[in-house]
Formats: sequence, C-alpha cells, structure tokens
Amino acid sequence: MTMHLVTPPAVEPVTLAQTRAFLKISTESEDTLLEQLLRTAREVVESQTGLALISQTWRLHLDRWPRSGRIALFRYPVQEIVEARAYAPDGAPVVIGLGERHLHEGSRPQRLYLNRRLGSAALGGLEIDFVAGFGETGADVPDALKHAILTLVAHFYEFRGAFDGEAQPVSFPPAFDRLVEIWRRVSL
Repeated sequence: MTMHLVTPPAVEPVTLAQTRAFLKISTESEDTLLEQLLRTAREVVESQTGLALISQTWRLHLDRWPRSGRIALFRYPVQEIVEARAYAPDGAPVVIGLGERHLHEGSRPQRLYLNRRLGSAALGGLEIDFVAGFGETGADVPDALKHAILTLVAHFYEFRGAFDGEAQPVSFPPAFDRLVEIWRRVSL
C-alpha cells in the first residue's frame, strides 16, 4: 500500500499576516522564508498526526483486492471519495460505483468498504482517489493545530542559522508536542 499527494492544499492554515504577528515581525522582507517555514511546519504537523489540515487530494494504491473488502484511509478527515478503480487482469481499469462502496465516517482511520462480490471477479490492484482535510480555509482548522504550526515556525525561524547540520536541534519544542498530542493516531 502506497499513498501520494495528487493535489496539494491551495492555501496554508495560517496566513503570513498571522505568522508575522506571532513572530513580531513588522516588515515583509522575510515573507519568502516565512512561506517556506509555514509549508514545512504544516507538513510536519500533518506527518506527526496523520491529518490533512486543508482540503487536498490523495491517491491510495493497493496491489491486490482486500480479502475483507475493507480499506483504511490513513489521512483524516476524509471528505469524499473522488473515484475508486480496480484493475482487471488485462490492466483495464474498472470504476467502482457509488453503490458498490461505502465510506465509514465514524472512525479513525476512516474505512472504505467495497462490495465483496466485486473482489471475486478476479480484479487486482486498486487506486482510490480521495479528498481529505478539515476544509478549504484556515478557519476550518482547529486552533490548537494552527498554534502548533506557529510554534514550530517560531522554532524553525529562531534556529535557522544558529547551528550547522550535525549540531541542529533534533527535538521539537515541548509546546508543539503538547499541542499535537491529542491529534496523534495511536495504534494498539
């Protein structure tokens, strides 16, 4: 199972103006750096938590049909399944229609259930395109996660040139860990 980003988020959950205010920067001279730090901090938050903060499209690839007909989608929250495709032995794609699949929204990870009858038709690999995220703008993202991004941006900004690569601080600030802890997915 592999997953890759098809369409990245159109905006960041935290604006440049919010970032400048948080860092107490009054000029726009470092906006390019701040945009890079914002993108990096969002990617770290998403990686640490398994979340998609702003709406983005992902593609999940599976080598074979799942025996149970159940597929875990490891980006949360899933807004919609755009398309699900299986592949016949000759490589021809077979679209799995709305009546042949169901997205269970009450769990994390969210699960896509496929009609088991389809799996018996010698279909092989699967591709599932789905949109995940809290919404289209930063207003839809929980405040704790936006604050975690700002905390991480401040940490990156503070230590951007103070250390060489080998001496770079390897841990995140404690405030960051506390802010994302409740959003981390725990496996038992």
